[in-house]
Amino acid sequence: MKLMEIFFTFLRLGLTSFGGPVAHLSYFHNEFVKNKKWINEQVYAELVALCQFLPGPASSQVGMAIGFRQGGILGAILAWIAFTIPSAIILVLFAMGIDNNNFGVQKNWIHGLQIVAVSVVAHAILSMWKKLSPDKERSFMAIISTIIILYFKSVYIQIIVLVVAGIVGAYFLKTKEALPDLPIQNKSNKKLAIFFLLCFFVLLIFLPLLRSFYPYQIIKLFDSFYRAGSLVFGGGHVVLPLLENEVVPTGWVRRDLFMAGYGLAQAIPGPLFSFTAYLGSVSVILPNRWTGAIICLIAAFLPSFLLIIGVLPFWEKMRSFPRIKQSMLGVNASVVGILLAAFIGTVWPSAILSIKDFLIAIIGFFLLEYWKLSSWIVVLITVIASMLIV
Repeated sequence: MKLMEIFFTFLRLGLTSFGGPVAHLSYFHNEFVKNKKWINEQVYAELVALCQFLPGPASSQVGMAIGFRQGGILGAILAWIAFTIPSAIILVLFAMGIDNNNFGVQKNWIHGLQIVAVSVVAHAILSMWKKLSPDKERSFMAIISTIIILYFKSVYIQIIVLVVAGIVGAYFLKTKEALPDLPIQNKSNKKLAIFFLLCFFVLLIFLPLLRSFYPYQIIKLFDSFYRAGSLVFGGGHVVLPLLENEVVPTGWVRRDLFMAGYGLAQAIPGPLFSFTAYLGSVSVILPNRWTGAIICLIAAFLPSFLLIIGVLPFWEKMRSFPRIKQSMLGVNASVVGILLAAFIGTVWPSAILSIKDFLIAIIGFFLLEYWKLSSWIVVLITVIASMLIV
């Protein structure tokens, strides 16, 4: 019964979580912290911080971690499948019809989805700020983290900020506030976790070698997408140049098809990494569209799965040390700053283009904060308002 709840909860999120990685984290926060109460604010922030340290799509990794905590390895798999499959199917169907149809972009409803992302992210940031930056020291750390990330554009700046915040927290943040336990309901065998981590590194090292000795098309495709998923920090948008370098110069995917699929991926719910299913479908390297889509999708997400399942049991042990507990106070504050920087630098300017947009976003925020409406209802209301109000 628990596994079914995990699957259908993530399936609903996969169908309604518009707005990109930062918005996804906000949807997760609203669902699993505020509504279902599977985890609390600090545990959620720690999972977000941990996934920022790891390569791969952070929002999908957070979903896998939550699924793992609730239902073990099978729970993590079901969480990933349910959250990813709606967007993957949409993109593959688009790939199958792209040669025969003219897909015009419906700007009004797509823009409405961007506006609702502003409401959802703002609502999550406010809630997390109250819990994770309740005093002037941590509020100051959150603000400084925001400024640094906005000013420096390196893809590694988030990791640097988290490390520095952890050091500051370990030595300068003194509080009587106790960190909550981070129990994993289905205790993972440490040996199994080590096996997962070894699998990650073995595949990363030996797939290129296997490709050179046995240059089969499937091995080439799997290796390229596995490396892209293993080496990207910062989420779906950062993986774009890596994927383009793998599939366009090699002639696997035409540049115009690459950009068409990436444009659609911005407008649908679910993880941006689902774009890999589209690339596998339009790739000339395999004749069957669905086979290519499945191979690329699994290859791109597999590193994230191996890492999060391999790291979580050790992280649970590490965070029990007193100095680590103190450092997490700083890390949690910096997570708020990271989300605020993404809100200011990306979410807001891409969506709020007029006073009408601003007013709709404010209404969406109030519906979430004070009327306590579900996110998917606010999505519908905001999109309809954006289409009707000219």
